[in-house]
Amino acid sequence: MILFILFSTITVKAFDTPNDGGGSITIKAYNVPETVKKALVYRKTEGDTTYTFAGVMSILSYRYVDANSTIKNGKPYYYRVDFYFPDTVISVESDSPGIAYAQWYDKTKTSSLIFLIVFSTLVLVFIQLAKKDPEGLYIRKIPALDAIDEAVGRSTELGKPTFFVHGLLGITDAGTLAALTILRRVAKKVAEYDTPILVTNFDPIVMTASQETVKQAYTEAGRPDAYNEKNIIYLTYEQFGYTAGVDGLMVREKPGAIFLQGYFFAESLILAETGHSVGAIQIAGTTAKEQLPFFVAACDYVLIGEEMLAASSYIGREPVMLGSVKGADWGKAFLMGVIGIGVVLGTVGAILQSAGNGALMNVFEKILAFF
Repeated sequence: MILFILFSTITVKAFDTPNDGGGSITIKAYNVPETVKKALVYRKTEGDTTYTFAGVMSILSYRYVDANSTIKNGKPYYYRVDFYFPDTVISVESDSPGIAYAQWYDKTKTSSLIFLIVFSTLVLVFIQLAKKDPEGLYIRKIPALDAIDEAVGRSTELGKPTFFVHGLLGITDAGTLAALTILRRVAKKVAEYDTPILVTNFDPIVMTASQETVKQAYTEAGRPDAYNEKNIIYLTYEQFGYTAGVDGLMVREKPGAIFLQGYFFAESLILAETGHSVGAIQIAGTTAKEQLPFFVAACDYVLIGEEMLAASSYIGREPVMLGSVKGADWGKAFLMGVIGIGVVLGTVGAILQSAGNGALMNVFEKILAFF
């Protein structure tokens, strides 16, 4: 009699796993007594005479997702779950076959879609505003970029060269591309002041890009004849060999200004300390957060993270870049506001739950599901 009651109360349903690309069926058991020890899931297709083992169902959620590579979309699969009790085993078949199919839209990503639309709209709006009035969009001052003129001017007054040291990643790195933008500004100022510049490179492709960048800067400054290709040099592709080569040049040439720009690793402090020892004013910039403390300790100015990536917009005031930076900043502010609202609602919901107000708690749970 007891076994009959257990058998009659337990139900198993097989259905397509929601919000996926297909190839997956979810098996869910209902009304399972707490005395069950384990539950094994078996599968068969039309025409099969026996079930084959599929997996182990969690006895915490009584749910199992069958995402076996053999699952085909549009094909019915039948399931059986064996429930193991202390004294017996009860087998329950699904009330209907499970059929997998792909959904064209993942409903769990709705909040991400809304944020994407908001971000994109903000960026496009600010790009249009920047096209109308590039100087009208305020971007806070970045001291490290404003100090470029000061650093190059100091080298000129002392009659010493200016050094530009690239980081250790290739041309595809965002930090390297940002460094080339800064190099263009530095090279143009150097050409105007008629001060020698030496650019060291870890990567030969970056060296070629640096040559073109410096050459263009000299041309824009009206001094193409002063450009010397030999001042843009490739040292080595070995990390500490490159570090030793740059340090040796610093000690021999004693530059008045040093720009350390790009992605650096363990060599960051070695380079910065050597530059400090020769008395150079140093402006560093990197997206490597682990190296920022060393640059902050040993350099005069530091571009921190996104400040380096925003250098193109800050220096050139190009409308598309300027609008993108401004739009992204407002998008982050919007996201922070949403997170703040979510935190407040979560706190209120926890208070209501502790107070036993179930009706309002359900409302807050639906709102929080969006966040």
